[in-house]
Amino acid sequence: MERLQKVMAAAGVASRRASERLIATGHVTVNGHTVTTLGTKVGAHDHVEVDGVPLHHEREVYYLLNKPRGVISSAHDEKGRRTVVDILKDEEVDERVYPVGRLDYDTTGILLLTNDGDLANRLMHPKFEVAKTYVAKVKGLVTNDDLKQLRRGVQIDGRRTKRAKARLKETDRTKKTSIVQLTIHEGHYHQVKRMFEAVGHPVIKLHRETYGPLNLQGLQPGEFRPLKPEEVQQLKQH
Repeated sequence: MERLQKVMAAAGVASRRASERLIATGHVTVNGHTVTTLGTKVGAHDHVEVDGVPLHHEREVYYLLNKPRGVISSAHDEKGRRTVVDILKDEEVDERVYPVGRLDYDTTGILLLTNDGDLANRLMHPKFEVAKTYVAKVKGLVTNDDLKQLRRGVQIDGRRTKRAKARLKETDRTKKTSIVQLTIHEGHYHQVKRMFEAVGHPVIKLHRETYGPLNLQGLQPGEFRPLKPEEVQQLKQH
């Protein structure tokens, strides 16, 4: 017997955390009965459905998406807004995939989608410190002191962010804006935006360039591709 959310993640429905939300909000039935208790355990002979679709184990797939603006980084959206999963479905990707981590509605860039629950949980766990590089257009003229603060770490909710890499790419003295490249090894809620706010430079636009060893070479916004076997191995060895 295993916890229901773990079984759902292994079947490619969503990450364990997202599966817990699906359970809690009444999307899941076990043997015909709606289950909302997170501690529920199921066995091989239990019949599990998510939104009326029976659970079955799918082949593990891995996709890299260049997320456009105005799309939700989720498998489901209660408000009916377009999601990153919808982009893949439009191209007839049949497996039930879900995003590894999140990018904000107005943030663009690299996003991994998979039905490999174990890899997704590993990549999102803080101790593995997957490097993520962002390019941010921010208000104001960023100084060397600002960059030093970002590199050392800034205070957010009473805790200091870990050391980061920060590089000023360009400034526009007329419009009083700057473009900064920032590499972090964490993934806290709105972290990049809040780091820039902490040094007095609110984000205007944000784009994620890299995720671990992966980049967006050859992908236009809204385009995606399957990962190569060697790329999957690189992620698993991270």
